[in-house]
Amino acid sequence: MTGLLPNQQKIQIIRSPEATQSAFDKHFDHLELAYGAVHILNLMSATKSGEVELTMRYQQHVQHSPLNQTAGSIGVTGNRLMTSQFDFHAETKGPGGYEAASMVRRLIQDKADSFAYLLCDITDKSRKTDMDIRSNGPSRQESTVILQQEGIFRTNCLDCLDRTNLIQTIISQMALELFLGHRSERAPTDFWVRHASLWADNGDLKALSKIYAGTGALKSSFTRHGKMSLAGAIADARKSATRLYINNFADKGRQNTIDMLLGRLVEQRPVHLYDPINDHVASELQERTHEFSTSETICIWAGTFNLNGKGSGVREDLSAWLCPSASVQPDIFAVGFQEIVELSPQQVMSTDPVRRQDWEDAVRLTINNKKKCASRDEYVLLRSGQLVGAALVVFVKSSALKNIKNVEGSVKKTGMSGMAGNKGAVAIRMDYANTRICLVTAHLAAGFANYEERNRDYRTISYGLRFQRNRSVDDHDAIIWLGDMNYRIGLSDDKARRLIKMNDLESLYANDQLNLQMIAGHVFPYYSEAQITFLPTYKYKNGTDEYDTSEKARIPAWCDRILRKGSNLKQIDYATAPLRFSDHRPVYATFECLISNVDEHRKEDLSRALYEKWKQNIAGSSAAIEQIDEDTVGYSPVAAELPPASSGRRKWWLDNGLPVRSQARPPTDMVLNLARPSNPFAPTNEPDWVIAGRSSEASKSTSRLSPARHGTQMTVSPNARPESSSNASFLFPRQGDSPHQAFPSPSSPLSGSDVARKPAPPVPRKPALLSTSRAQPKGPRSRISAGAQVRASNDHRIEGFSFDSRPNPVFSSQLPPPSTLDAPGTPSDRGKTGTVGSRTILDEAGEGLEAIPSLQPVRPG
Repeated sequence: MTGLLPNQQKIQIIRSPEATQSAFDKHFDHLELAYGAVHILNLMSATKSGEVELTMRYQQHVQHSPLNQTAGSIGVTGNRLMTSQFDFHAETKGPGGYEAASMVRRLIQDKADSFAYLLCDITDKSRKTDMDIRSNGPSRQESTVILQQEGIFRTNCLDCLDRTNLIQTIISQMALELFLGHRSERAPTDFWVRHASLWADNGDLKALSKIYAGTGALKSSFTRHGKMSLAGAIADARKSATRLYINNFADKGRQNTIDMLLGRLVEQRPVHLYDPINDHVASELQERTHEFSTSETICIWAGTFNLNGKGSGVREDLSAWLCPSASVQPDIFAVGFQEIVELSPQQVMSTDPVRRQDWEDAVRLTINNKKKCASRDEYVLLRSGQLVGAALVVFVKSSALKNIKNVEGSVKKTGMSGMAGNKGAVAIRMDYANTRICLVTAHLAAGFANYEERNRDYRTISYGLRFQRNRSVDDHDAIIWLGDMNYRIGLSDDKARRLIKMNDLESLYANDQLNLQMIAGHVFPYYSEAQITFLPTYKYKNGTDEYDTSEKARIPAWCDRILRKGSNLKQIDYATAPLRFSDHRPVYATFECLISNVDEHRKEDLSRALYEKWKQNIAGSSAAIEQIDEDTVGYSPVAAELPPASSGRRKWWLDNGLPVRSQARPPTDMVLNLARPSNPFAPTNEPDWVIAGRSSEASKSTSRLSPARHGTQMTVSPNARPESSSNASFLFPRQGDSPHQAFPSPSSPLSGSDVARKPAPPVPRKPALLSTSRAQPKGPRSRISAGAQVRASNDHRIEGFSFDSRPNPVFSSQLPPPSTLDAPGTPSDRGKTGTVGSRTILDEAGEGLEAIPSLQPVRPG
């Protein structure tokens, strides 16, 4: 409803009777189940065009309601839904004023008598006991229904609660009079004055009118006193002026403010009271979604057509576009039009719905034509919207109406910096079961070089077009954009036409502006478009298949496009239709959409059961609640022997503030096998443990850990304990000692204490102390000094050896050539537990020199 002044609002009905009949029936089924028969008292005008249109639509719903005629065993037994017309303004316009409203009694007196009222007799079942008196407990009462109410009255009016409040006061008085008459009693005058004040307060003080209109009820003076005084008339005039301001300037932001305070806006983050049990329930519900939800696949047909302002096409056969395949019967038709009217200066600033309604009828006739579309179900208009020349019309199967709710529409202007509607978008959204679907038709800026302006138009629509609760286009599960995007092909006219004749669509698409802008991320992020297999859709000579050859010589382009976004959307086809009455060709696409359907009752039952289970587990203990770590909700150990998942509150490797220590113990008479690779994930056939007495195998493992060719030798102390790496050490020879003196052979006997301790080769805790068996060659002073403790600049310090990690360490020039060192198999290699090459330095993890960045050898410059 649009308009500034009262009684001058223009009413637009944007949904078809078929689309709203389901909601109408659901509402009155609920009323009939709760109260019985329903009598509708229509107070709207019989002369004002907008109210007449609403009355006719309402009457149509009443006629098609299943409650209008209730069939019994013998024909029709009676109506459960009735209606009466009472033009409130016409009846109270005469000299009697609002007192004439009492004439409504003649219309509803019979129904008021038959509906009766609810009468109950409440008695004490027993007297209070002494325990009840001490505990102030209520006495046990029993109610007996004496008379049952058989129906209710429902009053209708347009944008006003004042008329309904006055008429409902009269209906309430009729019910009280009926009750007193049955008791042969008569109420005093003071009783009816109080009754009138009660209903006047209902309109004023109880905020019914204030919430809706921003002021108190207009006719409260008459309701209170039974007549209209001068002061009451002045008060009504003041309230009317206040309503004029509120309705046109304050109401627009009121609902948004309420939603913001309630935290119902889409971009808001709800604030929840901390409830760890609820977190566990929500996590478990997410894992058990399959228990209360099902999925189904529906078909969506989407098409776009720039009509070039040609109204003659409404009489054309549209089946080639709307029904390309008789085997496909979409559940939803989304039909987008551009330039539905000629974009003259007069049309740009206003919207004429007549042309849109003509195209709605043309589409409806085509898709419901059994011969052309072979549809087994009837399609009904769900909703339509229009912005000057852009229009979006959505049809759905009548059988799918029960699954659709929360249908909304919105528009966004982008022409003349948002002031004009010659360019912009129209969007319609809905909830299909529990899946949110948004359909958008757009007409973006024209011009070959204006691709940046088209990008801005997209951003304006994507972020500026809003539905209720500030919901944007991107706040949906499935989104389909269709329209005249106006992106061109960045080639010369001659080259583009030559590629078209060659049917080289790949080269054309490689120069398509929309394709390039999407690749660059400037427009339609995360959207997808199916492969284009048809020729450019613009610009043709009207009535022909030839591209434009006028003076403007428009370069052929794919202006008309359909894009999708959503993991639940799968595109089936993407094509064009041979309709030639416009300079554009219509484009269509078919999608399969996966719909989620949640059984709310089953979900609620499961949620309650899970909540009770968790509540019993913690037994209401606050200490148990505090021990629940919300960060680990929903995460369980992969295996029973593994620790639980870590969180910001608890880390399994730092339990009690101490680093984790390995609890592994070697099997009896076994030690760690050093022959295994240092990388635990490297494939190997070596066992984890070996027999303790087989020290020769341990020596082999040492050589495998450092497979060097040159003569530095290393062994592991047999006195090392396998329980901890802190007990491990390396023994290295002193300068001048022979290798055989420094390292006992594997066959040398161990002391008694050594045997008792069952030594195992440990992991060193410090970098190994290395020594070469030969003297250093002459030349520049080596930066590695053996046999003495040398301070290193970066604290790479070990006993008897150190690394000087000053810049540019040079190793290669200080080492003798390989020919001067012992070769493998020489006597110096025999009987040793292992060798470490003079070019290899082992660190704490058993890795080489290359693992220490500050010690990387650098080729001398």
